[in-house]
Amino acid sequence: MNRPAFSRLPVTVDLPLLRQALAHLGDSAWVAHFNRDYYAGEWSGVALVSANDAPGELASGKGEAIARKPWLEDARWSYGLQGLPLEIRSARLLRLGPGGRIHEHRDYDLSPPDADRRLHIPLLSPPDVEFMLDGQCIPMKAGECWFLDLARPHSVDNWGDSERVHLVLDCRPSAWLEQQIVAGLPSTPAPGVGRAAMALEQFRQWLERDPQLCRELQAHTDSEAFIARTLERAAAHGLHFAHEDLHAAMTRGRRWNQPWTA
Repeated sequence: MNRPAFSRLPVTVDLPLLRQALAHLGDSAWVAHFNRDYYAGEWSGVALVSANDAPGELASGKGEAIARKPWLEDARWSYGLQGLPLEIRSARLLRLGPGGRIHEHRDYDLSPPDADRRLHIPLLSPPDVEFMLDGQCIPMKAGECWFLDLARPHSVDNWGDSERVHLVLDCRPSAWLEQQIVAGLPSTPAPGVGRAAMALEQFRQWLERDPQLCRELQAHTDSEAFIARTLERAAAHGLHFAHEDLHAAMTRGRRWNQPWTA
């Protein structure tokens, strides 16, 4: 059976206990994420469980799963997940600061059928955070547990003024976990449309009504000059999206991209 893009699992975690453990962490526990080309702003993490052969504690590996210092010294992390019979290969806290963004990318190591299943448990989830998966805004709330197929294109924007923190678990596939993913599908909230995607669509519609603007943009044969001019013209029209948003949309070859040949 094909994996769904996402599912909110019908399970319960102890959010107050997990938040207590989160508050107990000092600033020195957080380290910058290693994928520095993938984000803007502050994106950092804390490794709770990671593979012994991982190139870094926040990175993936294939070796034995090792509990790290924060997990060993604070039982609230494991107690908060009691009742979830998961074989955890990796457990990380990932924090995205105010105004931060994680550019669209794919986690290709999650592609194979027998790959780990990635679960997201939002601990701090401000309403102005948008998690985009395959062009859809996933409406995750604090204390929920979501399966996300992150081998698909995904990105995150924190439009607000407070930090977002997720507990991210990589787990071995099991009959119980697969059952929970399927069982959660009927009650999973419908996805929404992100701000950047909405602004891009509005700009596309503007282009359809303005042939002169199309010609102006098509005159830029260098793609970077084309993107820069597009962003400038969009912002002047009150439409805000980033270089990475436009570049990703062009790469996907969406229909509205065709008149923007550059």
